[in-house]
Amino acid sequence: MFEADSASRALGMELLEAAGGSAVVRMTVTADMVNGHGIAHGGYVFTLADTAFACACNSYGPVTVASGADISFTAPAKEGDVLTATAHERTRYGRSGIYDVTVLRGETVIAEFRGRSRVLKVPSE
Repeated sequence: MFEADSASRALGMELLEAAGGSAVVRMTVTADMVNGHGIAHGGYVFTLADTAFACACNSYGPVTVASGADISFTAPAKEGDVLTATAHERTRYGRSGIYDVTVLRGETVIAEFRGRSRVLKVPSE
């Protein structure tokens, strides 16, 4: 799935691992990602977390999409910071799931993200 994700790859994201409901994705904050306050725009931090979430929930194989997500920003990131998003499955039930993602700059938590997933139905042939 990540290889076909041109949006994430265009932002310089690297998939470090994905298997069994977990994933790790890394991105460096560039000058184009910094807002008027000189910090990483929250949308880019969200996108990084969302990409890790997507890789984790799709690690089982069936096409899975987000049904919702929210994020709490806990510290700013700046140009040149290397951010790592680590996603872990919390539960899967039926076609739904809940995943938590922590975004770190080194040991500092930048954001906490919770995503809700839904496996798409395969159309009848």
